[in-house]
Amino acid sequence: MSIAMQALNAVGGGKAESAAFALPDVGGKGDGSAASPFAGLFTDAVGQVDSLDTQARSAVEGLMTGSGVDVHQAMIATEKADMAFELALAVRNKAVSAYQQVMGMQF
Repeated sequence: MSIAMQALNAVGGGKAESAAFALPDVGGKGDGSAASPFAGLFTDAVGQVDSLDTQARSAVEGLMTGSGVDVHQAMIATEKADMAFELALAVRNKAVSAYQQVMGMQF
């Protein structure tokens, strides 16, 4: 599953694998090593964005040094990294907005 689909599933409530949304062990009966499902999802997403950024940097560096990287490959890698970053930023903005709405509620 791509980073975009994972992020959209987490935010939009789309189809997702049931293991990704399993409830954490709150009773303390398990081994305690289970992290929050959303924390793992976002950690993986940030790691993938970082990986795409690293690939784009190496492609541009390869283009500049003349080590056999085509202009098209460098542009595609750069655009992939840009789109992944824009998606991560949009997800962050949506999460901050949701947090602010919850904090603004009066009980």
